[in-house]
Amino acid sequence: MNLFNNKTMKNFHKLFAIAVLTVITFSCVEDDDFSIPDTAAVDIEAPANLIDMSAVIGLIGQSQTGTVTFENNEQFIEGYVISSDEAGNFFEELIIQDAIQNPTAGIKVLIDNSPLFTTYAPGQRIYVKLDGLTAGLSNGVPVLGLNGSGVIEKIAPSQQTEVILRDSEIFDIVPTPVTGPSEFTTAKLLTLIQLPEAQFTDGDISANRTFAAEPTDQFDGVRFIQTCGDFFAAPIRLETSTFSDFKALRLPNGSGSITAILQRDFRDDFFVLSVNSPEDFNFDPNTRCNFDIVACGTVANAGTNTLLFENFETQSTGAAAMPAGWTNFQEEGTETWEVYTATGANASLGKSVNCGSFRSGDASTVAWLITPQFDFDAQTGEVFSFETSNSFADGSSMEVLFSNDWDGTTAGIATASWEPMADPVVVSDSEAFGNWVFSENVSLDCVTGTGAIAFRYIGSGDAGTDGTYELDNISLTSN
Repeated sequence: MNLFNNKTMKNFHKLFAIAVLTVITFSCVEDDDFSIPDTAAVDIEAPANLIDMSAVIGLIGQSQTGTVTFENNEQFIEGYVISSDEAGNFFEELIIQDAIQNPTAGIKVLIDNSPLFTTYAPGQRIYVKLDGLTAGLSNGVPVLGLNGSGVIEKIAPSQQTEVILRDSEIFDIVPTPVTGPSEFTTAKLLTLIQLPEAQFTDGDISANRTFAAEPTDQFDGVRFIQTCGDFFAAPIRLETSTFSDFKALRLPNGSGSITAILQRDFRDDFFVLSVNSPEDFNFDPNTRCNFDIVACGTVANAGTNTLLFENFETQSTGAAAMPAGWTNFQEEGTETWEVYTATGANASLGKSVNCGSFRSGDASTVAWLITPQFDFDAQTGEVFSFETSNSFADGSSMEVLFSNDWDGTTAGIATASWEPMADPVVVSDSEAFGNWVFSENVSLDCVTGTGAIAFRYIGSGDAGTDGTYELDNISLTSN
C-alpha cells in the first residue's frame, strides 16, 4: 500500500526546498560575530609604555587599602611565565617574573580559565595591560585581577586576549640558586628558585609518604625538605595540591636539586615551595645528605657524677656571662651572651643567660658561649643537658656544637671543626613566651678525646630575622 498520497508528497517537497534555502542563506551571512578569537602567539614589539613589575608591587605597599586599581591607564608590565597547570598543581593562575635570570619581582595573574598551559608556555614572554586591573596581596603574595568588592577576582576568558599579549618567543628561565631558607626573602616571592642540594626529611621518607594523597591531606599536602648545606636550617615546606596529577606518587628518595616557585602558605605564615611537576626534582636515589654530626642518642637519666653544672646564679645581671673556664666570644656584631634576671611571673626562676639581636642595628650577629674542655676518655656514660626559652626568636637561631680539635682560644674558634649535635632539643619559635624546654638527656658516650660544647647564636638587627634565645641549667654528668 502506498503510504504517501500526492498532497503529502507536495508538502514534503516544499519543506525540503525551505531547508535548502535556509542553508544557502546562512552560508552567505558574514560570520564575524561567531568566529573564535585567534590566540596564536605572534612576534610583537614591546609596548612603549612599559613599567616595572616591582613598581606595581610598590604601589600595593603604598596603598592604604592594600590594593591599587588602574583606570585610564595604557601601561603594561612585561613578564616571563614560570608556572604550568599541565600537572594540575596550579589552577586558573599564571605566575610571571620580571626577567629570565636574576629576577627582582614576581606576580600572580588570576584568570578564570583552565587549562592555561596550552596557551602560555613556561618561559614565554607576555605583556599584561594594567588598564581596568586591580593589584593587591592575596595570601601574602602580589596578584593582578579584577576589582571584586573587597576581593581580587579572576580575569574573564572574554578579556584574556585583550589584557594579555603573548610573544611567540620562549626563553629558558634560569632559576636563582639559594642555599636554604635563610635566603628566602619577599624579593624572591613568585620567582623560580633552585636548591642545589636538598632532600626530603627522614621522617617523610621513612613514612613512605606521597606528595598529597595521605588521609590527612586537605587541599594541599605539606611535606618537608632539608638542605644538605646546613644541618640546623629549618625544614622547608613543600605544598602540593590534592588535585594535582602526581599527588599519589611517593616522595623521591635520595638527594639532589629542586627547582620550584617560592610562595607563601594560605595563612601567610611561612615561605613554601610549589613545583610544576615531579620532573622538578633532580635526585640521585642512591645518595642522601652526608652530615658530620655528633649523634650518640638520648638516655633516660643523667649520670651520678657531676662534671659540670652552671645556672649562672653567681654572675652579675646585665654583664657578659663569664663563669670560670667558659669562653664568651662575639664573632660578629655587638651582642653577646649576657646574664639576665627574670621578672614578673618568671621571677622565681632566677638568673639565666640570653642573646638577642633585636634592635641591635647589626647586619649580622654571631655569638658563642663555650663550655670548659673535658677529657671524654677519662670516664664513661657522659650525659649532657640544658634548658632553653625564647622571646620571639623569629628568624634567629641557636645551635649546639661540639669540637674535639679546638685549642681553647678565641682565635682558634674559627679554625676548629665544630660538628652539630643532632640529639638536643632546642626551643622552637612557636613555643609560648616564658616556657622553658628541656633538651633531653643527651648521651655523649660515643665521643672521644678532649672536647668542648658550644652554644652559637645567629641573628641580625633586621625586623624579620631578629630574636632572643635564653639558656640555663647546663649540666654534664658521667657514670
